[in-house]
Amino acid sequence: MIFPEKAIMFRNRLMKVFRHVSKAAKKQNISCYRIYDHDLPEFPFCIEKYEDWLYVAEYRRNHHMDELEHEQWLEDCKKIIEDITGVPTARIILRARQRKSNRQDQYQKLDDEKQYIIAGEQGLKFKINLTDYLDTGLFLDHRLTRTLVRASANLKKVLNLFCYTGSFSVYAASGGASEVVSVDLSKNYLKWATENMELNGFYDPVKYSFLCEDIKQWLAKIPTGYFDLVIMDPPTFSNSKRMEDFLDVQRDHPVMINQTLTGMKPGGVLYFSTNFSRFQLQTELLTNCTVKDITRSTTPFDFHTKLNRFCFLITKSA
Repeated sequence: MIFPEKAIMFRNRLMKVFRHVSKAAKKQNISCYRIYDHDLPEFPFCIEKYEDWLYVAEYRRNHHMDELEHEQWLEDCKKIIEDITGVPTARIILRARQRKSNRQDQYQKLDDEKQYIIAGEQGLKFKINLTDYLDTGLFLDHRLTRTLVRASANLKKVLNLFCYTGSFSVYAASGGASEVVSVDLSKNYLKWATENMELNGFYDPVKYSFLCEDIKQWLAKIPTGYFDLVIMDPPTFSNSKRMEDFLDVQRDHPVMINQTLTGMKPGGVLYFSTNFSRFQLQTELLTNCTVKDITRSTTPFDFHTKLNRFCFLITKSA
């Protein structure tokens, strides 16, 4: 069980942050947002709201409780979360996860319940899985970046690298892209991306294609001067058996960006993002482009002071 003074501390903190972010979300008509992220060391949770569901991830740490004590502690925490948010415990999905500085673990399947909900974001729909994977299928920290992509996609040829479940692809199609190419190494996530596109009425095999590729190898043969708009959000590190070489974003980003620029038209733009906390963009190794750091301007209200990623707008020189 939670000691009373600790319970009061958690309750007060959660009440404060929930009032703030829920008010901002309601004002902006946002139904999927982060509420809490390890605000108190004694309560190492990430709490996110998806419509009328809560996804609660407990970061692993040495809590010095036996199994029964820990289970009771979790139940007490869930009751506090229910009291503050008004979401019943039946709609609170609790998972355990490592605190990670990258997204390499998004491909690790934890369960096979295959229970999906449909969540809305800015007039679009997305399949969300709260039970089977470490991540839910929609990275909430890129909400504003997706908006930028939609606003600039009209009549553009768009490339979505490391596309995951295709949320950027959906936004690009919604913005009127003439073509969207989505590339990822995972067949499971490409299928999910296809379903997200179809969920929003974007089914056209000619305009919208999905490629299962080792992106480091695929970039070496990217068509020259073809794309107008590119999104690249690679994992910090990946050593999948299906890859010819491992991926290290700090080591590999100059080559990957330069190869991507080769495949872009003059004046084309690349949104490059990484959540490697010690990342340093090696601009001196990038050719024929200009770079603007847009990390702050693409940080949503629910991630202020909590965001652990960088975002850059890279424009190919004319």
